[in-house]
Amino acid sequence: MKSRISNISAWLSLVSLLALQGCDERVAPSETRSPEPGEAQAPATPQAGGAASAGEESKPEPDEQPLAALVFDPPPQPEKLGKWDSPNPDLTRGDKLPENAVHDWTLGATGARGWMYSIRLHTALARQIFITDVAAGSPSDGLLEKGDVLLGVAGAPFDGDARKQFGQAITAAEADDGKLGLIRWREGQIEKIEVKVPVLGTYSATAPYDCPKSERILNQAAEKLAERMEQDGYEKQNSIPRALNALGLLATGDTKYHPLLKREAEWAAAYDNMGFATWYFGYLATFLSEYVMATGDDSVLPGLRRMVLSAAEGQSAVGSWGHKFADEKGRLPGYGMMNSPGAVLTIGMVLAREAGVDDPEVAKAIERSDTLLSFYIDKGAIPYGDHKPNTFGHEDNGKNGMVAVLFDQLENEDGAEFFAKMSTASHYGERDQGHTGNFFNLAWAMPGVSRGGPHATGAWMKEFGAWYFDLARSWDWSFPHQGPPQNKHDAYAEWDATGVYLI
Repeated sequence: MKSRISNISAWLSLVSLLALQGCDERVAPSETRSPEPGEAQAPATPQAGGAASAGEESKPEPDEQPLAALVFDPPPQPEKLGKWDSPNPDLTRGDKLPENAVHDWTLGATGARGWMYSIRLHTALARQIFITDVAAGSPSDGLLEKGDVLLGVAGAPFDGDARKQFGQAITAAEADDGKLGLIRWREGQIEKIEVKVPVLGTYSATAPYDCPKSERILNQAAEKLAERMEQDGYEKQNSIPRALNALGLLATGDTKYHPLLKREAEWAAAYDNMGFATWYFGYLATFLSEYVMATGDDSVLPGLRRMVLSAAEGQSAVGSWGHKFADEKGRLPGYGMMNSPGAVLTIGMVLAREAGVDDPEVAKAIERSDTLLSFYIDKGAIPYGDHKPNTFGHEDNGKNGMVAVLFDQLENEDGAEFFAKMSTASHYGERDQGHTGNFFNLAWAMPGVSRGGPHATGAWMKEFGAWYFDLARSWDWSFPHQGPPQNKHDAYAEWDATGVYLI
């Protein structure tokens, strides 16, 4: 379990692998799989290429099936509709999108975006994808347009979660010849079309470690991210994704980005907005610490020292933080303790100490936070605040991943191992949700899983990460925040999540 996270070759290389997805074999949309929540079990079908039963002719591969032989069933309906739920529309038979359906999805490298039916934070009943936008010059330009409805991939109708199957089809196409077969409905006509996506190769069994495809994605996405960071108006980005974008670029280890990163480090070191500073200082301190250790540029140390000393002084008497720093009596304002900013603040302080901020107050704050969070080891997920351990799932909005990293930094092997296992067991619905959105849940997924080693990361990617991250990566190598499966946008809809996927 032990693997210190103290410099660019450790923690940054760890988190830089978040988007560098992979698994040891291609995941085809027609593979046998367990049903998702609310989804009926599909009948077993013969494997492609297998022997036909006696007296039965071999059936053609899905892409070889003529359209006339395909059956497009109406989308399945949920067993019960809640107050805010909508029926699953059949968009090919005149049904309209729900009135509150404003959340759509990046459809991978196709350059298109689409809406899919969701209910109770899952898309298991989605069987159609309504195209909401097609980027000019993208692979889908001229093949798809707003209002089209996708009914299937790889020559077969969607027979399960359309979001998952579409992501799996992209993974398969990128590992083969780049040809993504789609079934398109347009104004009553159904056709098979083919969208060409980049050929990026297969994934390693220990992805994102030792994975050529992962390296290609890292390099391409970093180049495009650097270009966006140079554009006018980039400074308007929220400070958390801005810090993570800089951290992701730093994680490449490429010195050509150092001038741009110096600009970002100077911005971070001068940051003094104390509104919700507990949320921002942790991510800013993490980037600044890693920047100093990677480049040797200690000109930003005064700003880093100011930041972590403010965090240490603003810690509560029991070792926690809230939306804001504690008062002079050690009491937190508002509704008190919040573990999400607290865990990241502690990570930032540990890294700052390694970068050269050697102060006894910082050491005491780290020790108090370690003692507080250690209570949850072997009991359950790290809760929202001053609550009992969460025993209803393996993750609570990314906080298990945070403390897995923290305990690994502090050489707390029991804590790192327990929360790495919890992180590895969390996927699909547990990753798809979070308080106000799932940005932090996804940001800390792979950092937590990786504490279990490369076989853990490979297994998690094969189960969930590969198709999810391939779906999230747009044709221009950016990673717009996807959000949870719901009709409305979450609180982070406008955030550039590229840094999250790079780290």
